[in-house]
Amino acid sequence: MTANQHRAEPQVRAGIVVTIVFVVGAAGLGTEIGAARLLAPFFGASTFVWANTIATVLVALSGGYWLGGKLADRRPTLGALCALIAAAAVLLAVVPFVASPFLTAAAQALSGVSAGAFVGSLVGVLSLVFVPVALLGAVAPFAVRLSVGSVGESGQVSGRLYAISTIGSLVGTFLAALLLIPLLGTRQTFLTFALSLGLLALIGLPRRFAAVPVVIAALFFVPTGVIKGAAGGRILYETETQYQYARVVQRPDGERWLELNEGQAIHSLYRPHSFLSGGYWDDPLVLPFATRAAPPRRVAILGDAAGTMARAYGHFFPATRIESVEIDGALTEIGRRFFDLHAPHLKTITADARVFIRQPGPRYDAIVVDAYRQPYIPFYLTTSEFFAEVRSRLTPGGVVMVNVGHPPDSPALEKVLAATMRTDFPYVRRDPTDELNTWLLGSAVAPRSARILRAKRVSPVLSPLASRVANRIGPALSGGSVYTDDRAPVEWLVDQSLLDYAAGKR
Repeated sequence: MTANQHRAEPQVRAGIVVTIVFVVGAAGLGTEIGAARLLAPFFGASTFVWANTIATVLVALSGGYWLGGKLADRRPTLGALCALIAAAAVLLAVVPFVASPFLTAAAQALSGVSAGAFVGSLVGVLSLVFVPVALLGAVAPFAVRLSVGSVGESGQVSGRLYAISTIGSLVGTFLAALLLIPLLGTRQTFLTFALSLGLLALIGLPRRFAAVPVVIAALFFVPTGVIKGAAGGRILYETETQYQYARVVQRPDGERWLELNEGQAIHSLYRPHSFLSGGYWDDPLVLPFATRAAPPRRVAILGDAAGTMARAYGHFFPATRIESVEIDGALTEIGRRFFDLHAPHLKTITADARVFIRQPGPRYDAIVVDAYRQPYIPFYLTTSEFFAEVRSRLTPGGVVMVNVGHPPDSPALEKVLAATMRTDFPYVRRDPTDELNTWLLGSAVAPRSARILRAKRVSPVLSPLASRVANRIGPALSGGSVYTDDRAPVEWLVDQSLLDYAAGKR
């Protein structure tokens, strides 16, 4: 009987260890996704932020592997392993509660630093998740030490456990990105992984440690509050969508802004008692007249956010059929609720802009491209192949209008887009709206300022706008490279422009 008990124990232990490495793997990568979401409202979601998050997690895991190996050799017990897991659970549960005040202070302190987003996000992710992730990293070598019965099986055991841990990491990644964050939010995501670790730790700890998961579970009921304050305005609404952090800020005069992630850009704007924004959203109302005399019969807006442009089109051109395409359907709902998004012939579509334009469908007199995830335009919306697909969806006299967002006095992205558009459009013109935005026009018909001034069936309210736009239109800049689906380093180009601008501000 004693012999049977000795044979059964490794089987039980093996099942326990497999469970541990799977759950810990899921929590580790889920934490990485959650950390990037914590940083986004303060420092954005640029490649800098993601690079800092991934690098910190990798360094923390490396340190954890080293620490776990040493601890496992000193005290190779299930209780010691579970104590590490319990400590990681407690620290993860604390992270979302200290993140907001800490990151607010960091963002304010580094607001005047040229590399503020890079430094701030690095300091933030190091301070918030380095230690708990390192503790999670210590679990893997500890688990191997507990599972290896002899040197001859060490390779097989370690390979199996690391494979299971990796599968857990995949599950944690998709669970956080596709389910927990969209449905529960970032705070509850951290608490979910912390609670799972707290419960897991009870496998090898005394009963008194049951207080750990109980306390973590209680934190689920703490009111969330406001994630980030708004200077000079009141937050009407904030949420974490499947893609980003979004909030609606109302100014004292009643004007409403849609801010995403770090809030350095306004993605939609609503003015009470007005359909004009006073910003770059207005220009596409009159730009199509550069190639045609009558208002567009059908317009597609790719990247409409909360619908500033669609709302204005519906008001000034009520007969125009508008298809508003936005990859994040939650922003469309925000538009209906807070930005008066409606029009007589408006159809809202939740889809990726490239996927939408590639599919068979009607032709448009005008296609607007304004699909930024600050500060980047998706690379696949900057390529010759994309503009060829756009041209195939335009009527013979149709025009594509591309918003080029850029730092002041930084024409690099505009030059690239102009060069790329020339591969598919005989005529490319520019409308430099302000120091941060330029509209590029592409058409098979030569755009002319005089046509804008002679446009028919245009509201008198648009006359001043038409005069300003007509006076600004000129030849597109030259000198850029042509981007293709195979090679379109737009992130690198934008990062370099931001660094150059920051260096010039010192």
